[in-house]
Amino acid sequence: MRRLAVLIGGLVAGVLLALAGALPARAGAGGGMSGGESATVAVASNFLSTARELVADFAAKTGHEILLVNGATGMLHAQIVKGAPFDLFLSADRERVGALETAGLLAPGGRRTYALGRLVLYARDPDRLGPSLRASLADPELSRLAIADPRLAPYGRAAIEVLKALGLEDRLGERLVRGQNVAQALAFVQSGNAELGLVALALAREGGGRWIAVPATLHGPIAQDAGLLRRGSGNAAARAFWDYLLSDSAREIIRAHGYEVRP
Repeated sequence: MRRLAVLIGGLVAGVLLALAGALPARAGAGGGMSGGESATVAVASNFLSTARELVADFAAKTGHEILLVNGATGMLHAQIVKGAPFDLFLSADRERVGALETAGLLAPGGRRTYALGRLVLYARDPDRLGPSLRASLADPELSRLAIADPRLAPYGRAAIEVLKALGLEDRLGERLVRGQNVAQALAFVQSGNAELGLVALALAREGGGRWIAVPATLHGPIAQDAGLLRRGSGNAAARAFWDYLLSDSAREIIRAHGYEVRP
């Protein structure tokens, strides 16, 4: 089996170019499966742990190596536009991938929805949650509510839509703590810098604590699109991973992490 490489953190395009140039296109691992190729996949922070499991399963099945680079969707999109050497983009929304398609940066037919995200109100301390979503958010003792930055992250935009739908946006405006991405919003709650957070269900399930599901009627759908970039169109590893995302095993892993998939 080939080595699984995971790079965590948002890297600027110049560093990524240097890093990609240093990676061997083909490298056997201790006499394991050889002949595979490598690809670099940009992944939204909310999907990182799911992507790790997908990549491990994919590597075991194919021998290809996938390097994961994670960050906020908006930041990754900006890096791609500037020429970052990604082969595939697992976004947390549809808009950024659509913009890449319009700009001619995707391979023909290189766009599809791979997961549907779900939003929850998360608390590390279960006593911070009230009997309902609205009661929890309207609690006068709530001093900090963590959300992802709505300018960068789809889960942040969905969080603002929820507050507007509940008529609480003005009331909670000065109490919002914005993380660069939804993983950072969760970290604010876990560190005690915020009592509650509107975060991805997938991350809440990994973080312990308790949560209240947010009705999907309170915000727009969080459809997460994948984009096969032109750079990756001729890469066997990228193409294989693109096809793998529609496999039964991939869909099972995605569901197990708290996402939904389209039929």
